Amino acid sequence: MKPVTRRRVLIGLGSGAGLLVVGVPLALNAGRPAIVEYIEENGTGPQDAPRNPDLWFEVTPAGVTFFVPKVEMGQGIHTALAQIAAEELEVTPEQLTVRQADTARGYAGGTMFTFGSTSVKALYRPLREAAATLRELLREEAARQLGVPAARLTAAGGAFFVAGSRQRIPYAQVVADKQGEWVIPEAAPTLKARRDFKRIGRAMPRTDFRDKVLGTATYGYDARLPGMLFGAVARPPRFGARLVSASAGAAGRQPGVVRVVIDLKAGFAGVVARTRTQARAALPSLDLRWEGGTTASSADLDAQIQAGSGSVLRRRGNVRAALSGGTVVQGEYRTPLAAHAHLEPLAALADVQAGGQIEVWASTQYPQKIVDDLRGVFGKDREVLVHPTQLGGGFGRKAGQHAALEAARLSAAVGKPVHVGWTREEDLQHAFYRPPTHHVLRGSVGTDGRLRGVEQFTAGGDIIWGQTGIPEFVRDALGFDPGGLLGQFMPYDFPAYRVVNRREALPVPTGYWRGLGVLPNTFALESFMDELAHAAGADPLAFRLRHLGSGEDGRRLRGVLERAAKAAGWGTPLSAGRARGVACCLDLGTASALVAEVSVQEGRVQVHRVTVAADPGLVINPDGARLQVQGSVMMALSSALHEELTIQDGRVVESNFDRYRLLPMRDAPPVEVLLVESGDEPQGMGEPVMGPAAAAVANAVFTLTGERLRTLPLRPRQG
Repeated sequence: MKPVTRRRVLIGLGSGAGLLVVGVPLALNAGRPAIVEYIEENGTGPQDAPRNPDLWFEVTPAGVTFFVPKVEMGQGIHTALAQIAAEELEVTPEQLTVRQADTARGYAGGTMFTFGSTSVKALYRPLREAAATLRELLREEAARQLGVPAARLTAAGGAFFVAGSRQRIPYAQVVADKQGEWVIPEAAPTLKARRDFKRIGRAMPRTDFRDKVLGTATYGYDARLPGMLFGAVARPPRFGARLVSASAGAAGRQPGVVRVVIDLKAGFAGVVARTRTQARAALPSLDLRWEGGTTASSADLDAQIQAGSGSVLRRRGNVRAALSGGTVVQGEYRTPLAAHAHLEPLAALADVQAGGQIEVWASTQYPQKIVDDLRGVFGKDREVLVHPTQLGGGFGRKAGQHAALEAARLSAAVGKPVHVGWTREEDLQHAFYRPPTHHVLRGSVGTDGRLRGVEQFTAGGDIIWGQTGIPEFVRDALGFDPGGLLGQFMPYDFPAYRVVNRREALPVPTGYWRGLGVLPNTFALESFMDELAHAAGADPLAFRLRHLGSGEDGRRLRGVLERAAKAAGWGTPLSAGRARGVACCLDLGTASALVAEVSVQEGRVQVHRVTVAADPGLVINPDGARLQVQGSVMMALSSALHEELTIQDGRVVESNFDRYRLLPMRDAPPVEVLLVESGDEPQGMGEPVMGPAAAAVANAVFTLTGERLRTLPLRPRQG
């Protein structure tokens, strides 16, 4: 079966809306577990990246330029992909100039969407094939120019060397002396064997390091053009409110204001001024009237998110019979609404030329979405060029790029480039968020200490559905959000298992957040696994190992659990007042296990040490992989211990980092990272380790205090 991408699956589901509505709910009920399994296996598979080397590379007398289709938001993706390219091209890292591709240079479409820890996994093979194809094209041409057989040429350091002589010809010279067109073969050449790798698998300096250290890297907030102006946009007082009347009021007379722009049909009101401060200062003088919207509170959302019924996503064996005997355990878990809290708020610069090209510079994970959105507003035939800049963090939020559309509307009105940069308050209070979840689990352990079965009820708001135009009736018919599948299922081997999911459309916007479902789901499942272990009177690590299967997944999870446990000193004495907790997960093809060492004082959890073992198949850059794991752990600990967004009267209460608390630097524990390689293909790296962190901490708190914490953020009783 041909692998498909998650995006293609979603497109397929959308185009099948009519079929679903006329039909097939009954068949869907029976076949839903198979659909879920198919998405699980193929949803983040290889994307249709082109192999044409001219879309990736440019060879000039100055050297080889590599146009990277993925955006750099601190994860080191430009460096990892440059290593892969350099490997097959046979150039040194210093000889490769790395440039961000845009929607005109490089290739557009879904492949330019940077999401879900899929970049290396999806591009590893097509990029190698493109680089190898270029290398062999150059070899054939070099052989022709030198008058020797191609087989006598060896590529190294951006040049070909003739065997048995001192002849050498650089790539640049081969290109400069080329006559006629290059003919790209349909089939890619044989790729290098892993044993011959010189770049892949080794640490390499970051390609973006110098610009960031010198302060010359351009982020969306930094984008500038001559003669540009600045814009600010009015926001609704609560989610879902509509702008029903608007006029300039006194805003047009405020200092520096160039134009007040109102489009009632689009629900848009904004100000263009000579400075950003002037634009923001004039906003309160607009005469606006909003109506409607939700008045929901956080308690209302929790009441709406109730697990206990819904669509069956997985079934195995007879759960009713399994739960009728043995020691039965039940646990109920909740995770709250959470913000992305990236350091750089949304920002974009747009230049809309009357009847001509629209050009945008934006900190975006999804440049093609900006192209599509702008064509939806200004015309489908409009030429749109998007330059992705560096991103000051994204975590899914910058897959939606409202600032680019706002800047374009304002630019079209004044006929000049306009920059819109959101404030921190706007970013926290007018975004989309990680949806809340609720999990109810029942399981039974036999007298032999083995797990007899588990029944799992889950409920959550939309993730992928929340940011797509999939009709509501299709979402209802399918019965689950594909984003919620990540980390959804227990990776253990036991006789009876049933998973029932309920999706809810909430009155608050929800969507992608780092790891999608992996953190909330793994928090619930791995906390419950710990409860089962204690009910069985077993060591939590031994209990997990006992229930791993003999297949590939079980073998890899066993490997990381044993590595992490040994490095953390599992089973050895600790200082008084400390305990360890363990958790693991299998996500995006990567197995990870985490041991947390914690203490609790005056109702506050302190994490003193974290040990992680991660098996992503093949490691491209060990330094980069370790940094990715450490970053994931810090973000997961922040979510586990602090992060919670409050909704009151239909709006977000927290307005800045003084109210929306993150893990402070002083509480950041040392994180030891052990990398395990078990394959020849790289898997996801930036998100899977988000999964086990919260559960490992909660499990350690239980071992220490006897109190089982089942709600994030983790707040033990005081005293």
